[in-house]
Amino acid sequence: MKQVIEAFRRQDAEQRIPVLRLEIDYELSTLFDAIQANDQAAMLASKDRLDKYRQEMLRLEA
Repeated sequence: MKQVIEAFRRQDAEQRIPVLRLEIDYELSTLFDAIQANDQAAMLASKDRLDKYRQEMLRLEA
């Protein structure tokens, strides 16, 4: 049973990683726009989301 659960998680991670990369790219673009506009609130929000995406990516790739 443990092997079945591990296989399912692996498959789920394989599907989630490409989507997560797109979300990170989009968020980096959003951060760039916030920096250009000198919008401190948007910069902080974007950095928080990027940190969450980074943590998720590390979990999925481990």
